[in-house]
Amino acid sequence: MTWIITKYLLTAGMIVFISEVAKRSDKLGGFIAALPLMTLLTLTWLYIENQSEEKIANHAYYTFWYVIPTLPMFLLFPYLLPRLGFWLTMGASVVVTVICFGLFALLMKGFGIELL
Repeated sequence: MTWIITKYLLTAGMIVFISEVAKRSDKLGGFIAALPLMTLLTLTWLYIENQSEEKIANHAYYTFWYVIPTLPMFLLFPYLLPRLGFWLTMGASVVVTVICFGLFALLMKGFGIELL
């Protein structure tokens, strides 16, 4: 139980840290958020918990492919925010990301990469 609480605190701490930095500097907050800190933390947790190298490698591999269809959201969000407000923009961003992911998964299936 102590281990899970430690994981929660460290992982949540990263999110709080990034949001606090973003309050002070848009650029630095965005830069830190763009770093694969959560992925590195997850890979570390998997390793410490004695997961197989195959599972750890697969996590990194699929994370790469899952990031690509999320990228349009980062352009759409700042465009829609002043027009729709925060919550509608958030919803539209989620919908667009899901659509992009579905289309991307279909495209990648043609190259032999199974994402779904």
